[in-house]
Amino acid sequence: MNMPKPVDLPDNVPAPSAEQQKILERIAQQRERIHARSAAYRQVVALREENQAIDPDAPLPVRLLAFARMHPMAVAAAAAVAMVAGPSRLVRWAGVVMPLVSRLRR
Repeated sequence: MNMPKPVDLPDNVPAPSAEQQKILERIAQQRERIHARSAAYRQVVALREENQAIDPDAPLPVRLLAFARMHPMAVAAAAAVAMVAGPSRLVRWAGVVMPLVSRLRR
């Protein structure tokens, strides 16, 4: 472990006793651990954000799952609209939209 560097005290502050110095060293070590932990957390968050990018060449189901993970509220809203619309309307709209989507994919 790294020993904390001694702190320069003003002239009017007495030097800490041995027990106080031990406590100050423990506080310094705890601060170092907290800083190291927060740096590691920031690194994990940065790596996680890099890995969440959607590969444009991935198959459609994989892209849909990635979209669902990144935008859960949009997926929940779409599911709510689908439940409100009912199955007969969904089938009717799918019959209209699917030929258009298949033409766009060519």
